[in-house]
Amino acid sequence: MKTELSYRTKCLQIPMRENITPGDSSPCVGSCYAMEILESLNISRKNGLFTDLTLQVEGQKFPCHRVILSTKSAYFKAMFTSNLKESHLGTVNLPEVSATYMALVLDFMYEGRITIQEENVQEILWMSDFLDISSLRNLCVKFLECQLDPLNCVGIKKIADTLSIPSLSDKTKKMMLERFTEVSMQEEFLDSSKEEFIEYISRDDLVVLKEEVVLEAVLRWAQKNETGGKVPKDLLEHVRLPMLDPAYFLEKLKMDKIIQDSPECFPLFHEAQMYHILGDTDNSIRMRPRRFMDLSEMIVVIGGCDKKGALKLPYIDSYDPKMGQWTGLSGLPGYIRSEMATCALRNNIYISGGHIDSRHVWMLNVNINSWVKVASLNTGRWRHGMVTLKGQIYAVGGFDGQSRLATMERYSLFTNTWTTTTPMLEAVSSAGVVSCMKKLYVIGGAVDDHQCTDKVQCYDPVEDKWTYKSPAPFCKDCISAVEQDGMIYVVGGLMSTIFKYQPESDVWSEAAALPGVLESCGVTACGGKIYIMGGRDGNGEGTVKMFVYDPRTNMVSEGQPLLRGISNHGCVTVLRRQSI
Repeated sequence: MKTELSYRTKCLQIPMRENITPGDSSPCVGSCYAMEILESLNISRKNGLFTDLTLQVEGQKFPCHRVILSTKSAYFKAMFTSNLKESHLGTVNLPEVSATYMALVLDFMYEGRITIQEENVQEILWMSDFLDISSLRNLCVKFLECQLDPLNCVGIKKIADTLSIPSLSDKTKKMMLERFTEVSMQEEFLDSSKEEFIEYISRDDLVVLKEEVVLEAVLRWAQKNETGGKVPKDLLEHVRLPMLDPAYFLEKLKMDKIIQDSPECFPLFHEAQMYHILGDTDNSIRMRPRRFMDLSEMIVVIGGCDKKGALKLPYIDSYDPKMGQWTGLSGLPGYIRSEMATCALRNNIYISGGHIDSRHVWMLNVNINSWVKVASLNTGRWRHGMVTLKGQIYAVGGFDGQSRLATMERYSLFTNTWTTTTPMLEAVSSAGVVSCMKKLYVIGGAVDDHQCTDKVQCYDPVEDKWTYKSPAPFCKDCISAVEQDGMIYVVGGLMSTIFKYQPESDVWSEAAALPGVLESCGVTACGGKIYIMGGRDGNGEGTVKMFVYDPRTNMVSEGQPLLRGISNHGCVTVLRRQSI
């Protein structure tokens, strides 16, 4: 394919006016007159007449005019207006360039047009860059942008990066992200360095419907590059293995030799296996679907109290952060609830409690939008916490109508039974309960009708033991906690501050400020961000506001409002197919 691109101004035939007064001028006449001058100079150049400079390239001589060269080329302008010896010479040597392309470029400088083809665009672009001819460079960039497709975008990106053309580089990168399935099949893409490869597969906005596409690309790259027949761990850790289809994943583990010969990657394979078998998740990026996959995250808000806190609500609403849309799900079974405990296990939602001394536990199968009753708690509890840890559910603390509870019980999905386990060190209700880095944390909470605690109780399921951690910088109840990337975030308690706790260092700090105080709000992690849904404000009323905190930027923004003012509700994140 070839394209003739021109900067020449067309001369329009405009009838002459009969009466032309002094000072009148015609744009057409001026334009045509300028073109006549340029054409005359071009004829002179080709005939070697009235030229004042000769360019010598690969043994060929090109007579030309300094004024034309310096007008079109910043390179020649700088040469002729400086004290360089070339500014006084009649012949200038250009050993860096090609005679063939010098002839084309000179034609462009005199005529304002050039035929650009796939075969010559790279050389012409290099010449325009070397001679600093911005108009010709722009024409080449425009041509490459028009030719851009998944088969050539890798090569064009290399050209753009070499010649520092950010606009073209950005367009090629966009295509490589949007057409990754096709681009990743190209040999040229597999020649990318590990760092370049990671730059793409680590992106959340990589356009793939299934994570299998990314894993196959990584395996092809490892086979083509000298990796000793292994998959580099620092490459594989950017593949979201838990998002693979379980059957596909197991088949790869059994049959793919390059995977079997990569023992340093076994922890990543084990993490994915535990996710598929137990449903374990630490809200790390590998546990989250990419933005354009057919699998996406949705937030589910369950029950709660109305704006005035007088009525319990039967509604269950789901929110799609991608679309910013709310939709309804199957209503709460049996009766309505508030201050219940909620959690998700193996992508199903579990709720327990919801009123004083309630022992009932229900499971919502997200895929079919249907509720199923499971085994009841051993102890009736309300205002308690419920989290998943190592593939099991833990119900912790709460209130039985008479006193706060220190008891904890564990649910097994495989036996459908609750087992009483080691109690907490201190009985609390309305505390922040969260699992993080394979341990369970109970933060703050009410110890009686008038007092709250700042204590942080930590349970290690391996040792079956509770310990105290650094106290929280607040004594509050009606708080909510969530884990994200190994960090715990706490909101509520009529505080306007989001606090964060780092388990590894046992250190508390302030993360960000909210526009106002909140308590009894829903909080969940979704897409690497913390969503704070509803809750009671400083006036004691349930709010419709949603706040979104991004730990990466440390910024809080206001999201799509809830369907109704609400507080004391459940809030979890689950996955769903786009078709559901």
